[in-house]
Amino acid sequence: MEMFKYLFITILLFGIGEFLGTVTKAKLSAVFVSLILFLIGFMTKILPPDIIAQAGLEDLGRIAAPLLIFHMGTMINVKELIAEWRTVLLAIISMILAALACIVIIPIIGKENAYVATPILNGGIIATQIMTEKALDMGIGLSAALGTILYAVQKFVGTPIASYFGLKEAEEVLSEYRRTGINPVKKDLNEDEEKKNTFAIKYSKYFGNFTCLTIIAFFAWISRILGDITPVSYSIWALLLGTITSYAGLVPERILEKANSSGILNMAVFASIIPSLAKIELADLTTLGFQTGIIFVVLIAVLYISVHVLPLWKIVGSKNMAMGIAVSQLLGFPATYLISNEIASAVSKDDEERQMILDVIMPKYVIAGLATVTSLSIVMAGIFEKLL
Repeated sequence: MEMFKYLFITILLFGIGEFLGTVTKAKLSAVFVSLILFLIGFMTKILPPDIIAQAGLEDLGRIAAPLLIFHMGTMINVKELIAEWRTVLLAIISMILAALACIVIIPIIGKENAYVATPILNGGIIATQIMTEKALDMGIGLSAALGTILYAVQKFVGTPIASYFGLKEAEEVLSEYRRTGINPVKKDLNEDEEKKNTFAIKYSKYFGNFTCLTIIAFFAWISRILGDITPVSYSIWALLLGTITSYAGLVPERILEKANSSGILNMAVFASIIPSLAKIELADLTTLGFQTGIIFVVLIAVLYISVHVLPLWKIVGSKNMAMGIAVSQLLGFPATYLISNEIASAVSKDDEERQMILDVIMPKYVIAGLATVTSLSIVMAGIFEKLL
């Protein structure tokens, strides 16, 4: 009975965050609201510090990570990444700049905090789970707490920047289009016609829920074995195996969605980062707040100077798009997708203008988010997990 009570409370707090995020149209981050509610509950002693364990979610959170990482690998479209190679290149450079920003402030925030922070700034929930779990295992609870707070705050920092520079780009492109009548986007209309009749597509009816889960569990197991016998983290192996098997057409794309299981595992991974908040004492909030502020101020300054002021923006040919791509690591998919739609709706007068703006902005924003958060941040987490 106690387990179900705490399971209900945990999911309720997630649900409140999601509801407020929807009502405010993401002006309030669902993740941020949920984490704040848990933090208040821990500090006021209303919630027990081991609520996730009591809710029966602790082991599920550990199991969920390699399963979700393999699933993320099946989401990566290799052809799209190749076509947008300039975007991918700038996104990778931006991740390196974020790592350098963290290294620069090691004298202020400490080496352990910098190592935990870097993959989280590069990515999302999986990178956060990997780094906070490692920090907790090593007994550095405040570093885990800092990582959790960074994850909760990063969309607040990245969203207005991506929106602002995306809007500037859209307005410039639209102004030129209205003046000349020339659509700047050359679109290949034959993409869908090239879809191959892969093994997974040909035999799709055999990929039921349990078949898909069996495949995912198998490759999660293999990735754990490879992570133990090689110096490469299991997270990198799981991502590579997901990408290779999906690209070869051996397994369905977005395999967890095919198995109707992504929701519960996403919730379990989210739950796995909650215990780090229970380590925070009232006296720690000032330190954590200061460290969070310093990290984001330095990060945005480094990115702005590097990709907007210095000539790195020439990689993609636009200062505005360069800055939007650079902060996509703080957002990831689907946030970059939603921002692209918001920008297109805000500046366009008709469907043709809206589609043109989407064609200009969405591929770059979405690919940048997928390249960083969905894939390369997991590689970074695998590297920094070993360094930590």
